[in-house]
Amino acid sequence: MNDKLTLAVVITAELSGKRLDQALATVFPEHSRSRLQQWIKNGCVFVNDRRLRQRDPVHAGDCITITTETVVAAPCCAEAIPLQILYADGEVIVLNKPAGMVVHPGAGNREHTLLNALLHYDPGLGRLPRAGIVQRLDKDTTGIMVVARNAESHTYLVKQLQAKCIKREYLALVAGVMTAGGKVENPIGRHPVHRTRMAVSGKGKPAVTYFQVIKKYPAHTLVRVQLETGRTHQIRVHMASIHYPVVGDPAYGGRGQPPGNASDAVRHALQKFRRQALHACALGLTHRTTGQPCYWEAPLPDDFRSLLQLLDNEKQK
Repeated sequence: MNDKLTLAVVITAELSGKRLDQALATVFPEHSRSRLQQWIKNGCVFVNDRRLRQRDPVHAGDCITITTETVVAAPCCAEAIPLQILYADGEVIVLNKPAGMVVHPGAGNREHTLLNALLHYDPGLGRLPRAGIVQRLDKDTTGIMVVARNAESHTYLVKQLQAKCIKREYLALVAGVMTAGGKVENPIGRHPVHRTRMAVSGKGKPAVTYFQVIKKYPAHTLVRVQLETGRTHQIRVHMASIHYPVVGDPAYGGRGQPPGNASDAVRHALQKFRRQALHACALGLTHRTTGQPCYWEAPLPDDFRSLLQLLDNEKQK
């Protein structure tokens, strides 16, 4: 028998007047628009205990509940891809994603994704939306991710993310020497020309990034970053917008010329670093069943650690 999936949300003022399907797509981004529309058609969605059409508007204060059976997503093959599991229990899996791994299958990436690996690790995840994945990391961003293992945990984690109760920290190596940490609060939307990229845009969604200087090098800075929001490419876009692009980032200016005073070793290492130097280093949340605070850290990958070691060695000369 399939598990029941129950979702609930209260519409905020910023969504007031939106179509029902549009509002649901905003508050439940882990579910596809077509699936949400199908749930509306099937009578699984109630607004203040009434069924509405997908084009009907919702208003601030409306209580929306969705009750449906969990279903196996579009066929995805389980693949025996090694995973670095940092923690696992009946509620969550916490893992350290490597560089080069796509999180969700998509056009041109139906196989060899994190989702495929998770289905092999735990076949029961096939009953959950996107195999329990509730957050994203870009293909070449490494680091810590949390995955739900049951429907209740999935709903809980999504709500915690929406309420900004899950702490996410990153390490980034940026080009340029920062004088101090700070905050970037610029909205992010789709790039007007390059549709696979994002950009700071007045018409974009609110985005807030905090950063702290950890170490300064002659031409670079290692920063620790915390996210208040979770927009696509947020750290990469925000760092580039203040003229400190993430080293190695091919989309947002991080693959510029090495500094003129760089040694041959540093110059070679920077040219060889073919991805963004960005790592999700820590994640904190309150456990659903125990109520206890949990905090996990993911070690740096070898290429990032080696680059920092080289910069440290150069700094000491």
